[in-house]
Amino acid sequence: MTKAKTHFVCQSCGYQAPKWLGRCPGCQEWNTFVEERIIEEKAPERDLLGFETEAVPTPLTEIAGEERGRLQSGIEEFDRVLGGGIVFGSVILVGGDPGIGKSTLLLQVMNRLASKGKKVLYVSGEESLQQTKIRADRLGLSSEHLFVVSETSLEKILQDTQALRPSTVVVDSIQTIYSSELPSTPGSISQVREASGRLLYLAKHLSIPIFLVGHVTKEGFIAGPKVLEHMVDTVLYIEGEATHAFRILRAVKNRFGSTNEIGVFEMKDSGLVEVVSPSEFFLSERVQPTSGSIVLPSLEGSRPILIELQALVVPTSFGFPRRTAEGVDANRVSLLVAVMEKRLGLHLNSQDIFLNIAGGMRVEEPAADLGVIAAIASNFRDEVVDPGTVVFGEVGLGGEVRGVSQSEIRVKEASRLGFKRCLLPRQNQEKIRGPKGIELIGVNTIQEAIKILF
Repeated sequence: MTKAKTHFVCQSCGYQAPKWLGRCPGCQEWNTFVEERIIEEKAPERDLLGFETEAVPTPLTEIAGEERGRLQSGIEEFDRVLGGGIVFGSVILVGGDPGIGKSTLLLQVMNRLASKGKKVLYVSGEESLQQTKIRADRLGLSSEHLFVVSETSLEKILQDTQALRPSTVVVDSIQTIYSSELPSTPGSISQVREASGRLLYLAKHLSIPIFLVGHVTKEGFIAGPKVLEHMVDTVLYIEGEATHAFRILRAVKNRFGSTNEIGVFEMKDSGLVEVVSPSEFFLSERVQPTSGSIVLPSLEGSRPILIELQALVVPTSFGFPRRTAEGVDANRVSLLVAVMEKRLGLHLNSQDIFLNIAGGMRVEEPAADLGVIAAIASNFRDEVVDPGTVVFGEVGLGGEVRGVSQSEIRVKEASRLGFKRCLLPRQNQEKIRGPKGIELIGVNTIQEAIKILF
C-alpha cells in the first residue's frame, strides 16, 4: 500500500512545513506543529452544497440591485453595534472569555427573532439539547420557531440548514465543528478553516446570516487561524470582568457599519439586559467626592458616555517610580506626566501613579488627556475637584489644550445628568452653545485648567 502523504501544520497561524519544526517560522511559537494528512483536491463547494448555478463575470450595470434592509433583532444595543441590524447573508464571529455571556446573548437574540415568527436554527456543539433547554428555561426563553440541534458534523449542519431554510443560524462553537473529509481533530487549523469556509459559502448563496461563536486564547484573541477573522464580515467581542455586572459588546471589524459603536449590557439572573443609559450606570457608585476623582465625557462611536477617572499618587518605595493604568493607554499617561512635570512644575518623578477607570471601561481617544492631568493633580495635591464638574480636552506637549470632536453632545450628556460646570478647550467653547443650567469654561493651557479647578 502507498503511504499517505502528510505535512505539518502550525496550530497557531496555519504555516505548513514538510517536516516537524520546533519553532514556527511564521508566528515564532514553539511546539505548535501537528502532522496532518494531505487531502487531494475535491469538487467545487457548490456541488457539495447542492448549488448548480456557476458564478460568471457580470457587468456592474446589469446587476439588479436588491435592497432587503436589515434584520432587526429587537435588542437595540446589539443592533447598534452591528450598524443598525443584521445584514442578510453576513457571517458574524462572536468571541469572548469563557462564561462571559456569548451563548446567552445569542440565545436571547435568536429567541427575539423567533418571537417575531421567523425560523431560526441554534446549533450547539458543546451542549446537549437538555442542557440548552435548561439554560433557556433559566432565561425565560421559549418559542416554537426556535429550532435547536446538538451536532458537530459539518455535513449534517449544512443539510439541516438547507432543509429548514431558517432566517438566521448560530453555530456554537466553530472550534467543535468537524468535517469527515479531513483526518485532523476538531479545533485544528484545517478543520476551522474548512468549516468556516463552507458556512461562509452557504450564507452568501442562501442569504442567511450566520453567527459563529469562537473560543479565545489566554491572550484574549480568537483561537484558530487569523484568516478566520479575515473571512467573516463582522467580528464582535464581548468584554467584561467577572467582578463587574456589566458586559460591553464591541465590534473590531464590521463591513457594514462603524467599529466605534459599543453595546452595554448588565448580567442578571434573567440573562444579559441592555443598559439604556450607560452614563448613569457607570456613575451609580460615585457616592462621595474624593481627591483624584474626575468625571470624563468620553465618546464611543456616536454615543457620549460619562465615566469616572480615578488617580492615586503615592511616594515610591523603589528607585524607579511605577506608572500603572487600567482603561487608558499607559504610554499616553507617561507622556502626560512628563508634560505636567515640565509645564506645571509638579515633582512626580519620585511618585508612583496609578490610574483606573471605574467599571472597567476603556478610553482610547485623546479627549481624556485633560481629565488624566486633572485627576493626577487632584490626588497629588490632595484637593477635591467640584463633583459637579466634567473635564475633557486633548493636551499637547507644550501644555496647550486642543479641541476635540463632538464636544456639543458631550456637554448635553453632562447637562442631562445634572452636572453644573464643564471645563473644555476654548476652541470648542467658542463654537457651541451649551444647554441651560451648565457653565462652559474654556481653557487654552493646562495651567489655566489647574487654576480654575483648584
